[in-house]
Amino acid sequence: MSMEKPVSKYALPHIKGLHAYTPGFQPKGDGWVKINTNENPYPPSPMVEEAIRASMGEDLRLYPDPLSWGVREAVARLHELDAKNVIVGNGSDDVLNLLVRAFSTAEEAAGFALPSYSLYPVLCGIQNSSTVEIPFDRAMGLPLDAIVKSGARILFFTSPNAPTGVGFSNDSLRALIGAFDGIVVVDEAYADFAQENAVELLGEFSNLVITRTLSKSYALAGLRVGYGLASPEVIEALDRVRDSYNVNRLSQAGAIAALKDQSYMKAIAGKVARTRDYYYFEFTNLGWFTYQSQANMLFTEPVNSAGERGASVAVELFEYLKERKVLVRYFPGHALTESFLRISVGDEDQMLKLSETIEQWLKNA
Repeated sequence: MSMEKPVSKYALPHIKGLHAYTPGFQPKGDGWVKINTNENPYPPSPMVEEAIRASMGEDLRLYPDPLSWGVREAVARLHELDAKNVIVGNGSDDVLNLLVRAFSTAEEAAGFALPSYSLYPVLCGIQNSSTVEIPFDRAMGLPLDAIVKSGARILFFTSPNAPTGVGFSNDSLRALIGAFDGIVVVDEAYADFAQENAVELLGEFSNLVITRTLSKSYALAGLRVGYGLASPEVIEALDRVRDSYNVNRLSQAGAIAALKDQSYMKAIAGKVARTRDYYYFEFTNLGWFTYQSQANMLFTEPVNSAGERGASVAVELFEYLKERKVLVRYFPGHALTESFLRISVGDEDQMLKLSETIEQWLKNA
């Protein structure tokens, strides 16, 4: 005779109230235009498949290099740093998680500006860390005074921002990092699409951490590889809380190959950026307020044929697109995002389908 027990009561109290991260809708079946999760519309370098195939042998029975040292060395060469300045993770999300583990508690708050990457509060919730939210206004200027006065121990700052795509200059980041009493994490998931990046600031500030991913510009979202750049002292702290074998053998091989093929990465990132800029002007010519993006996405405020804008208009277009198998992203519940749609930059065919469907909506709405 089995005895059922209410096992949920054994979960920690803060876990019971945790809201898990919600990724973009993952469709089943064919025929979808999937431009809702900021994936690269182009395949990765051919060198990646070659490297993975070469690694698919009897060595798969062995554990991978626990330090992902080959990836660390490849990253270090790319950024002209020492491998001791690099940590590698199961996506940059893994590195962000390590940073929360190492530098934040219920007493030592983690701060982040809103709107930004919605994983930050989830990671803090898992750790039972306290948080400080610093709001942007619609102009998306860097809220320096509010950040400095926040009292946070660690700050997560996305540049270029997600979901808006707005980039921040190194001069503004320099002012922020110098004034902030704690660890500043500049999350550069979209740096290869931007005008500049913060790597040069690493030599100036020991409290700076930069996180990067190979999911976007390198088109390796399926391999889950990211990395962090920081002082050796910060890297040592993160290695203490890192899972032993956090990046598998095939992912390490693919990442090394992708990092070596910089010409390919720059070619597809440049193609995405050109498409992005073309559609930025398309949306603004429709009279839609659209942030000038330095990422692989556009954040735009739809206006219907009656000249109306707002949350109801954004939801209407979002549902209209989804019914026609065109997936974009909608972020409800925040005053600065609820009237906008985030559109990942797709290839030419995907963006043409999007444009044609929007044109139909404007005629029929």
